Amino acid sequence: MTGKGPPPETTPPGRTANPSAIPNGRGRVTLQIIADHLSVSTATVSLALRGSPLVAEATRTRVQQIAREMGYSYNRSAASLRTDRTNILGVGFHDITNPYFAELLAAIEETATAHGRSILLGTYAESLERQDRVLSTLKEYRPDGMIICAAGGSTPEAFDHLIAAGVPIVQLSREIIGLDLDFVGSDDRQGTVLAVEHLIALGHRRIAFLGESQSISTGRNRYAGYCGTLARHDMPLDPAIVYSAYGTRENGLKGIQAVLDVDDPPTAAVCFNDLTAFGAMMGLRHRGLEAGVDFSLIGCDDVQEAAQWYPALTTIKNFQDEMGHKSAEFLIKRIAEPDAPTRRLLLTPELVLRATTAPPRR
Repeated sequence: MTGKGPPPETTPPGRTANPSAIPNGRGRVTLQIIADHLSVSTATVSLALRGSPLVAEATRTRVQQIAREMGYSYNRSAASLRTDRTNILGVGFHDITNPYFAELLAAIEETATAHGRSILLGTYAESLERQDRVLSTLKEYRPDGMIICAAGGSTPEAFDHLIAAGVPIVQLSREIIGLDLDFVGSDDRQGTVLAVEHLIALGHRRIAFLGESQSISTGRNRYAGYCGTLARHDMPLDPAIVYSAYGTRENGLKGIQAVLDVDDPPTAAVCFNDLTAFGAMMGLRHRGLEAGVDFSLIGCDDVQEAAQWYPALTTIKNFQDEMGHKSAEFLIKRIAEPDAPTRRLLLTPELVLRATTAPPRR
């Protein structure tokens, strides 16, 4: 034994020189603890964790590294009490299995992130009871505002509790008449006009409508466009070739089979949305028929999947990316200016011609 202690330990690259100072266990790591550990101010730590250019890059990197090693977690509750803001946007959708709504959600999140906000999502299918529970739960998280696509059959009273709580709201895609709230959507009536006019120009005179629903504004408006266009061309409205149901693949399959079974079947159909059209295409194949050859189909929304089907789907483009971005922008502005006049944006749809429409077979 020489009386000398063991050689001093060296600090591995990229690690703190004093790991014993890093708290363990479940104790909450605060900005002050990180600041004391690094001998800097809490203001410097706060700026560094937010990536502020006011802090030197080397200091930012060191603060962020130590914060990760200490297990620091941003205390959103405390911050919201200080600022009266949570930087959370609530999103209530009736459906995200439909790619149309997934695309809307992606655009909302992209815009929210660009503005330093996060989203909190709740879904409720077409259930009014579940919608009430979901929106109440979202409200409990104190979001700065909400973007809502309402369940079918919703009334203005369903949102009284949110309005009374002062929650800024933007309606997206579906609009509830009687609510003086910001709205972003597509001109659904005009979209169906474009679809029916295209089929009439091809020579079709028996045109079905698959997915009629009066419980949602998109359903009412699209069906109104269908009825109005038939009337302008002195073509009768035949309820036998109107299939009433929500716009799903299953209902598209059922709907096409139902209208093909009437005494004087149609030669074409306008579908409430692309999902309905996808189901209708499968229903045609069950009958040995092919869309774009034996029967013409037009969808609505132009989800990414529409161009990938075989045959590729002719549809109405509703610009859901822009709808999602605009709804988030509307909400952020509403949060900043709660007393500003209500805004309403209707995007102009476009007909996208692909392979599922053709003149009727003689």
